[in-house]
Amino acid sequence: MFLAFRSAVEEALEGALSALELPTGDLGLEDPPPNVDAVLASSVAFRLANEAGRPPPVIAAEIADAIDVDEYDYIGSVAHEGPYVNFTPDADYFNETVEAATDEAFGRLPAQDVSVIVEHTSANPTGPIHVGRARNPILGDAIARVLDFAGYDVETHYYVNDAGRQIAVFTWAYETFDEADLPEPDRDRIEYELVRYYRKGNAYLEEAEPEAVEAAEAEIQSIMQGLESGDKEAYERVTAVVDQVLSGMQECLGRLPASFDEFVKETRFLRDGSTAAIIDRLKDLPQAELEEDAWQLDLSADDIDKPMVFVRSDGTSLYPTRDLAHHEWKLDRADRAVTVLGEDHKLQAAQLSAALEHLGTDSDRIDQVFYSWVNLPEGGMSTREGTGVNLDDLLDEAIARARQEVEERLDTRIRDDELEAADIDRIARQVGIGAVRYDIVSKQPTKGITFRWEEALDFEAQSAPYVQYVHARCCGILDGVRVPDDYDSSVLRASEERDLIREIARFPAVVEEAAAERHPHLVATYTRDIAETYNTFYRECPVLGADDPERRSARLALVEATKHTVSNALNLLGIEAPDSM
Repeated sequence: MFLAFRSAVEEALEGALSALELPTGDLGLEDPPPNVDAVLASSVAFRLANEAGRPPPVIAAEIADAIDVDEYDYIGSVAHEGPYVNFTPDADYFNETVEAATDEAFGRLPAQDVSVIVEHTSANPTGPIHVGRARNPILGDAIARVLDFAGYDVETHYYVNDAGRQIAVFTWAYETFDEADLPEPDRDRIEYELVRYYRKGNAYLEEAEPEAVEAAEAEIQSIMQGLESGDKEAYERVTAVVDQVLSGMQECLGRLPASFDEFVKETRFLRDGSTAAIIDRLKDLPQAELEEDAWQLDLSADDIDKPMVFVRSDGTSLYPTRDLAHHEWKLDRADRAVTVLGEDHKLQAAQLSAALEHLGTDSDRIDQVFYSWVNLPEGGMSTREGTGVNLDDLLDEAIARARQEVEERLDTRIRDDELEAADIDRIARQVGIGAVRYDIVSKQPTKGITFRWEEALDFEAQSAPYVQYVHARCCGILDGVRVPDDYDSSVLRASEERDLIREIARFPAVVEEAAAERHPHLVATYTRDIAETYNTFYRECPVLGADDPERRSARLALVEATKHTVSNALNLLGIEAPDSM
């Protein structure tokens, strides 16, 4: 209802401004101050003061007086307070919000007829996913979920780097060294087993005798040249390594969960000739330069100081070259392309956009979402010496800590035999992984994160468990109880009831904004707001013990509406909504 209410307010303001012969344009819609009993406020009077030659409070009063609320759906009253025009909804707004939110699909927006490819994670298939990169799959998956819920036609892609030097080194090492020469793997999964070859190969290239290194480099170069020329044998050799590592990485990502509609390999754009075609087109550009047998694109006119090298002196292409072919392929398939990138890729992203424009491709159809790293406080996790902190380690510890919290709460709140071991496992997984996802996705992407367990797993503060517990509370109230079809939500007149309905009504607008801005953290902020508001309602408004049957039925409907809203909001963040905790 909020979107319909906002539309009515916009129409009312534009009508009033036209009647007063004042210019329309930016209507200055915003949230009212906390102490104002309204749902929307307009600061348009500030913008008009100079042109109208009157102080903002006077203009605000004129606008309010010019609006007949009877002409507009959902507007109950309009009033001015100082320079602001405040709008309060009518009874239909509250009643229809409860009715709409009792539908499990509440918040889903109509189809937009816009297709979007969301590319995220795309970690090099050279070993386990490191915790510092954990933000990419969590953020990317949430963006895809939000866009889908907002009505976009979404595909998720993982771009597989199977054509660079790292992969050639990995392939050579895998074929060269014996497992007997390698240390034990850190974990019993394929990418942990194979990464030992990659580490061994890199160490060999640094420590071996020059003649041996020269021979190894010749074989590595042969693999790269083979990939560049489309050699089937070179491709099959690389694929034997990449696909195994990728399968293990998928298992790790599946724990979050983060899934993909398509894994797109770099070598695809070598084998189909599109990279070679890109190189020919780049060479024809006036910005193209040949420097020391390497081709590069001078982008200084685009305010990019560093040129983009697109062909090495040995004739092989680079990652940016292949990525140009990749992006043109994406834009042929979809209306828009969203790419989630670490902040260390900003230069590369700028070069890509500029090069696409010079090639005649509209780079404005590409949205690049940058994120900063996830750090752990010193001593914040135990990990095996020398392996770093992998995403698997973080998830294992999250589940273990959540289990400890659940078991401690069992000791103080209910008997051990009331919750089976399988329930404890489920809750520990839902809460632990939910805590990791929420703590990461709730921050603005460009802000660095230091992950702290005591904050992420705090059941009493604004965290995933705090929000999940609201859903569990709703399920507890509704367990075995049927919400009557003939409830009358007009009896929900207490301030705590009205505040909760207002929060529920905002959800579709939050989805709309989060999708438009590619900012899922707005949904996380919303979940904290609705959780706080529900907890106030829960304390002050008995449901099953309401003082009359009519109010009991209406409050049951409001609890069901809250349950669906919280469940859908958590799902947009990729977080499970437990039925019990």
